[in-house]
Amino acid sequence: MATLKQFEEALRAQGMNLALALLEKIRTEEKKTRSIAPARRVSGRKMTPELARKILELHNTTDMTQQEIAFQLGINQGRVNEVIKRGKWLTEDPQSEEALARDKAKARMKRMQSEDTPIPRKQLVATGAEEGPKKPKAKPASPAQLSIDDFLKVSGD
Repeated sequence: MATLKQFEEALRAQGMNLALALLEKIRTEEKKTRSIAPARRVSGRKMTPELARKILELHNTTDMTQQEIAFQLGINQGRVNEVIKRGKWLTEDPQSEEALARDKAKARMKRMQSEDTPIPRKQLVATGAEEGPKKPKAKPASPAQLSIDDFLKVSGD
């Protein structure tokens, strides 16, 4: 099977300029009518046990991939994978790992909003700034390693 580029080159080689012009016209018309793909999601949907059950239902009853399920439901593929592989979000248990992480994040966001000043970043500790320049430490000579001094001592004896 030839590619479109190979086909175009064959038309050029045969001197079929009319066919090349027609091909170019088709390309420009296609660009005008081609629709732009919609964004994957405008705003995230909150994961709920109902949505998790819908994911499992689609996974078990259709041949849809995780990516297709995610696109249809307006969530990302990683969430679909977590539901299918680990059974996350299937219960409304307030002590579940997901609920605790969500509550912790909400509390952190609320605390940040209530404070006027942003949370300071950790300051890097200046190492050796007060001590002055450091001299490189001499490495202790290893008896298993020979140096040039060892050869000079032997030849000088």
